[in-house]
Amino acid sequence: MERILIAEDEPDIRELISLALQFNGFEVISASDGAEAVELASNNSFDLIMLDVRMPRLTGYEACRQLREMEATKEIPIIFLSAKGQEAEVDEGLEAGADRYILKPFAPIELANEIKQILAERGT
Repeated sequence: MERILIAEDEPDIRELISLALQFNGFEVISASDGAEAVELASNNSFDLIMLDVRMPRLTGYEACRQLREMEATKEIPIIFLSAKGQEAEVDEGLEAGADRYILKPFAPIELANEIKQILAERGT
């Protein structure tokens, strides 16, 4: 079972994503901000990491950059989930090292399918 780390500061959205992914067969670990996500990722093994962009302590962009610099996490696929869909925001996310940038709101099944595709591409 693939393990996914979700960093989302809004509890309701975090729970929705967790439930949708668990329903689709993923093991989900949650973080409430970017700093907690970096800490969890450095001490645990994940197949994919999902980050909100706007979070306390560390933004998703900052967390992504730190994860890309760490030996243990630099190859893990990272997806941004954000309501901020301006081209500059998307570009910043991809430049920070994300593999995908998905806009909120999203359909849970589409999110699960996107994750399955990314993991299949990586051979996970």
